[in-house]
Amino acid sequence: MNILEYERSQETKSHGHDGFPFNIYLCSIPLDFAVVPTHWHNDMEIIYVKKGRGSVTVDLLPFKAEKGDIIVVPPGQLHSIEQIPGHSMEYENIIFKLSMLMAPQGDVCTEEIFQPLKHGKLLPNTLYSENSPAYLALSACLDNIDTICRDFLPGFQLAIKGQLFSFFYELSKSFRKEMPRPNNKSLDRLKGLLKYVETNYQEKISIADAARICNFSQSHFMKFFKSSMGMPFTDYLNDYRITMASRLLTSSSDTVVNIASETGFENLSYFNRVFKRKYQCTPTEFRKR
Repeated sequence: MNILEYERSQETKSHGHDGFPFNIYLCSIPLDFAVVPTHWHNDMEIIYVKKGRGSVTVDLLPFKAEKGDIIVVPPGQLHSIEQIPGHSMEYENIIFKLSMLMAPQGDVCTEEIFQPLKHGKLLPNTLYSENSPAYLALSACLDNIDTICRDFLPGFQLAIKGQLFSFFYELSKSFRKEMPRPNNKSLDRLKGLLKYVETNYQEKISIADAARICNFSQSHFMKFFKSSMGMPFTDYLNDYRITMASRLLTSSSDTVVNIASETGFENLSYFNRVFKRKYQCTPTEFRKR
């Protein structure tokens, strides 16, 4: 299970498939999980906050999200979601492929909007709050999609596509061309490493392995990772593994020993210690809660 599968393990309001790659996932922090670690994927993602408050980071920039806020995450952007201490947040996680809106032979929408957006050459604003000029139109599109997904009447796919086209029309008013950044190459290396962790966290991953993936010396890699992510690589790896373990504790009946092993911890006492440091309780107590 990687982090995208982890997000998708929450309650779903619509069921996508290859012919219609669109889904809405209902999530709650900290009821479902306390944090979604930094990750990225090739899907478009919209986070629509329904209740409470939380912290969302997009391309390493943090945003405080509140009820009603809309956060737009284009394909390929690093993002994470965390609990704000003392607060909870319920949100819709809307994930879909931009290809579902593209013409197979290409048209002006595909070539001037969706392809550049898919490849990071166009960027919308990240956060749309209730005082944003486009907010009423954007939220109306998402609310209409919610209504469509209650009944799934024949042709609902057409209705959802229509709302998404309207949504992107409103977004396009604030699109900006992505300016080349001097650290783009480093960001790409970081993304490659995070994707590697996502698919191999069960295996042993050393500092030397991570540095090699980024094509850095170990000393340079450790400085680079901490300055980019705000924590040492070992802490990030442990946090990712513990997040996956917490999900398995609540979604399976497997033993704590097996879950520790399945998430990359060779030593049970170390797993318990790291788990307690993150959640202030033992894995067994976490499961009982």
